[in-house]
Amino acid sequence: MNSFSRRSLIKLGAGAIGTGVLASQLGSKLTFPEPAVAQKTDLTPDESLQMLMEGNQRFVNKKRTSPHQDFERLAEVAKGQKPFASILGCADSRFPSEIIFDQGLGDLFVCRVAGNVATPEEIGSLEFGSLVLGTRVIVVVGHKRCGAVEATIKGAQVPGQISSLLDAIKPAVEKTEGQAGDRLENASKANVMLQAERLKSSPVLSQLIQENKLKIVGAYYDLDTGIVTMVS
Repeated sequence: MNSFSRRSLIKLGAGAIGTGVLASQLGSKLTFPEPAVAQKTDLTPDESLQMLMEGNQRFVNKKRTSPHQDFERLAEVAKGQKPFASILGCADSRFPSEIIFDQGLGDLFVCRVAGNVATPEEIGSLEFGSLVLGTRVIVVVGHKRCGAVEATIKGAQVPGQISSLLDAIKPAVEKTEGQAGDRLENASKANVMLQAERLKSSPVLSQLIQENKLKIVGAYYDLDTGIVTMVS
């Protein structure tokens, strides 16, 4: 997390998470050293999204350039990070973001959790990625044949904390009940939008959106073709 200490962030966040206080404190009372990383910092949210989608096209067309994946880049980002985009993706092992978007070390701020669920911890991480590190777009990426969504549809009885993930997905499943088409695909896409809306309800992220410094969008990854499409 750059040179900003975890202890300082926790101290600042006490009593402020869930309000606009944290955003104002971080934005006006604290300064952060510029990361010693060569990265485009003047990108707009739309340009950042375009970079991601162009990378996916290279991946699909088998023309990956695999940028920023050498030891020179490794040494560069060891000094600091300035990712241009954030990804909230499923923990499924079949779509690592840096590969499907043809990016490299230090390019993406990635949070992964089964069902691409926007938990408080994931939201806090993405707030940090956007507010402090400066990512211009957050893409919530769901995928074809998502096991977490399928388990929710089936009302699976699961042990441990797995049920908390299914509970977070249930509203999307209920919303798509009775819709024409593939039920799992419908629910997976609805879940993407549900989690995107949860992110947008963050005062920190909503303020950045209002200032045209951030965009939050949904996407869907096809395991069979490698294609990422936008969800609305």
